[in-house]
Amino acid sequence: MNCMYKFVMPEVIFGSGSISQAGESCQRLGARHVLVVTDRGVVDAGWAEPVIASCQNAGLAAVLFDEVSVNPTDAEAAACARIYKEHGCDAIMCVGGGSPIDVGKAAAALVTNGGHIRDYEGVDRILHPLPPLVMIPTTAGSGSEVSQFSVIVDSERQKKMTIVSKSLVPDIALIDPDVLATKSARLTATTGLDVITHAIESYVSMAATPMTDVQAKNALFLASQFLRPSVASKYSKEAKEKMAMASLQAGLAFSNAILGAAHAMSHTIGGRYPFLHGDINAVLLPHVMEFNLIACPKKFREMAVLMGEDVTGLSDIAAGERAIQSVRKLAVDIGAPLSLSEMGFEEKAIAEMSEIALTDACMITNPRDISAEEVAALLRRALS
Repeated sequence: MNCMYKFVMPEVIFGSGSISQAGESCQRLGARHVLVVTDRGVVDAGWAEPVIASCQNAGLAAVLFDEVSVNPTDAEAAACARIYKEHGCDAIMCVGGGSPIDVGKAAAALVTNGGHIRDYEGVDRILHPLPPLVMIPTTAGSGSEVSQFSVIVDSERQKKMTIVSKSLVPDIALIDPDVLATKSARLTATTGLDVITHAIESYVSMAATPMTDVQAKNALFLASQFLRPSVASKYSKEAKEKMAMASLQAGLAFSNAILGAAHAMSHTIGGRYPFLHGDINAVLLPHVMEFNLIACPKKFREMAVLMGEDVTGLSDIAAGERAIQSVRKLAVDIGAPLSLSEMGFEEKAIAEMSEIALTDACMITNPRDISAEEVAALLRRALS
């Protein structure tokens, strides 16, 4: 059988001190006036200042936009685009976790395509090229710095919109493991569980290819080994470097293979409740894995091995169950929430959430067909 694959990614500069390349990277893309998109947490941690200084040292003007929330909204994207236009900017550099990066991408779409960001919900609806995009992640988690995704809350519908377009793939991603040292154990845990979810869902995705499988498998292997020590110590340089690489590779995997039911449900819940995205994934992932196991047991067996489980003599299904157990154990060890109810999710929301989740783009590539009733059943199991 003849196969054809595609794989999109930015230029990647990885390593200690790479954040110092911020100004030069924008300059290489022809920028003169850079909009730096971030949030107050990143500013307070001290990472916005050296980025702006790097731009100025490269002879570039820089303006700061830091009004980004944990689950960023359409209003924030519109405000960011407005600042870009008002200051005559010609490039966008995002510094932060998934939220500032998603806002920067959405703003970039708005400044060259116009309209409301909901106009671009779905796949390949952005028609005009975006301004240059440079991304500097400050968490080992979202993978947005290399992906063709932007996830933004539609305030009117109280729904997270998934926007997928090759136009959203940044031009340059600067990945500096040193910035991870300022993150709390709590944030390290929740973002790290997002890496695990990206790796697992992209590996079993209906759109997975040999090129994405390589990235997903190595991301899972690294995160399984190094998330615990990364949570345990801010100063474990090896753990930070390995988690930064895991996040990068998981991002490359899901950008090209898309994701599955856990993310579709997580996006839906995150559009209504102010929960951390990684926390929602941590609770949902084992339940979704149990549901998907029969669709691809051989891949589940491989995941168990990657996570350090001994599956000698076990059937593929039994080995796959070890992978699910390993994910649950990891969540317990790093102090992640274990149920939706402890986070504040309400059972009365399940029916509506189930219907909305089916419309998320990530549901299309889930390896097992799923109905609204089955989504509801998974949410009920995840409640307690």
